[in-house]
Amino acid sequence: MAGRFVPRPTRTTTRGGDTQVPDEQRQDHLDLGLTLGPLRRGPHDPTFRVTEDGSVWRATRTPEGPATLRVRAHGAEAETGTWGPGAAWLDAHLPALLGAEDDPAAFVPRHKLVLATHRRRPGLRLTRTGLVLESLIPSVLEQKVTTTEAYGSWRRLVLQYGERAPGPAPEGLHVMPDARTWARIPSWEWHRANVDGKRAATILRAARVAPRLEEAAHLPPPEARRRLELIPGIGPWTSAETIQRSNGAPDEVTTGDLHLPGIVGWALAGDRTADDTTMLELLAPYAGQRHRAARLILLSGRTPPRRAPRLSPNDITRL
Repeated sequence: MAGRFVPRPTRTTTRGGDTQVPDEQRQDHLDLGLTLGPLRRGPHDPTFRVTEDGSVWRATRTPEGPATLRVRAHGAEAETGTWGPGAAWLDAHLPALLGAEDDPAAFVPRHKLVLATHRRRPGLRLTRTGLVLESLIPSVLEQKVTTTEAYGSWRRLVLQYGERAPGPAPEGLHVMPDARTWARIPSWEWHRANVDGKRAATILRAARVAPRLEEAAHLPPPEARRRLELIPGIGPWTSAETIQRSNGAPDEVTTGDLHLPGIVGWALAGDRTADDTTMLELLAPYAGQRHRAARLILLSGRTPPRRAPRLSPNDITRL
């Protein structure tokens, strides 16, 4: 079976979007795991599910209401189904979600490592959701905490304040809350979800101007990021992580990250001490495609040897 011995995703490759689907569905034309993987927030994300038949299920909140998507790849084609009040909107935006607006041919590998990963991952396409808040809120939750903490907070809040996904969705699949509900979550519930006051306040500010933020999905990526960064608490790291998903932006590389500069520096130059400036210099040959290059580096799994233990998750719910 093709891809039978593909290594299990690591923390680094998972960040690159590596989401496993049954091997028979991993195709050169479209790899659903790689394309939709960045939309999954942890292995127990209540808005995202991969089933044994190779289907990817996703619950989302569109401008027309909640919707559920089921998609299964068949070579160059995809078998899809949508349900809920937002189904028509989701159908209209489905090609972009599956990478139809992406142009992988524009990418030219400049390093052996990147070339090798590019050849191993021919089905990678950059998704474009057309939705800002659903990527912004979990990105805010991931600010300056471990992914384990952020994923746990996201799961608790979606299950508590979201709603069941419409249609014949798998058990437990939920749509995230709408902006009005996010803005009404009381302070003690943020605390119980292990979210500190600073991140909670940022999400509340974003939810109150959600319509203006959603307009950013139709702006050029640099302009979209500037609009998001007008919100106190949203900086370059959060805006890049959001616009990469909502706008399918191939050049919006993430800066201000604790690990990414060292990973890129080690992979391309053997420099584990690289900072943002060095990382951007190394990625300069990929101008216009720097985000794709960074994803391929993450998907390579090439990381510097660990010199210190991983950060321990904090649990403010005990305070």
